[in-house]
Amino acid sequence: MTALAERMVQQIMSNGPLTMADYIGQCLMHPEFGYYTTRDPLGVAGDFTTAPEISQMFGELIGLSLAQAWMDQGAPDRFLLAEAGPGRGTLMADAVRATKNVPGFHDAAEVHLIETSDVLRAAQTKRLEGVSPTWHAGFETLPDGPLYLIANEFFDALPVRQAERTENGWAERSVGLKAGALKLGLSPERPLMALDHRLEDTKPGDVVEFSPVAQMLAEAIGRRIEQQGGAALIVDYGDWRSLGDTLQAVKGHTTVDVLETPGEADLTTHVDFEALAQAAPCQHTRLTPQGVFLERLGITARAQALAKTLGGDALEAHIAAHRRLTHPSEMGTLFKVLGLYPQRAAPPPGLEP
Repeated sequence: MTALAERMVQQIMSNGPLTMADYIGQCLMHPEFGYYTTRDPLGVAGDFTTAPEISQMFGELIGLSLAQAWMDQGAPDRFLLAEAGPGRGTLMADAVRATKNVPGFHDAAEVHLIETSDVLRAAQTKRLEGVSPTWHAGFETLPDGPLYLIANEFFDALPVRQAERTENGWAERSVGLKAGALKLGLSPERPLMALDHRLEDTKPGDVVEFSPVAQMLAEAIGRRIEQQGGAALIVDYGDWRSLGDTLQAVKGHTTVDVLETPGEADLTTHVDFEALAQAAPCQHTRLTPQGVFLERLGITARAQALAKTLGGDALEAHIAAHRRLTHPSEMGTLFKVLGLYPQRAAPPPGLEP
């Protein structure tokens, strides 16, 4: 039993079962034993790999899309180039490098990173040497100004609640105890106002996931963009509407039981993009497969240009990376892109209204 699991057992014995959101939140962000607060989770030595770590092309095209959105909105002379959950800083470093020749872009940009992990902040400092980013524990401390935001695999790691449809309402999933060990259970059946609209498209036994935290953040980001300008690119796995239990735990690039090693495995769920779009009080784009988004931005031409300088194993790895990012059987369809932008502005390049 992990140290965090022992803490949870004592907490449940004292206060009763944890909601799934409470369990996920502690597993990922507990200040002493949380997964993201204690390690660098990326790469071969970690537990998973993200698109920016697969190829520089991903971050380059994200950066160029936001640079064009900045120009389309009149190229304001001061703006925030921000990333939520920036990992090792690889995506931002690639975006900054790719936009160095966009006239006025770097002079106007202030780089801000929303990151709570000291371990990852150290990695970001090293990767972004010369950029001088400002770090934030949350969105609320970002200064005023147009916001051009990157959120790649950020929303999938936010806590979700899970509810199982019953004949007369919903029974919320929880984490309790059985024989002194953590065990999944169900709360008593009750109405859930947040899921009233899902009664029409679900049946008894169906599971629906919803994230009040994600919706609150989408609302704050969308309001900021509508009032002050900017755009957001949200890239994640998921779909337009949540249905089913998508919670998974990954440790050492292998799926494990979600209750097996609290604090030592990554926990994620598929993102409900509809909930984010409806929460944001600004325009949103069509939900677009990642492969389509990257092809619209010219990833194949960029891949061909880079390939001219490569050979042998490096070339093979480059070809495999392009395929992994774009092919429907890899990340190309599983991952989706949603853009947020102000009324009366053009959507970020690569996306459609």
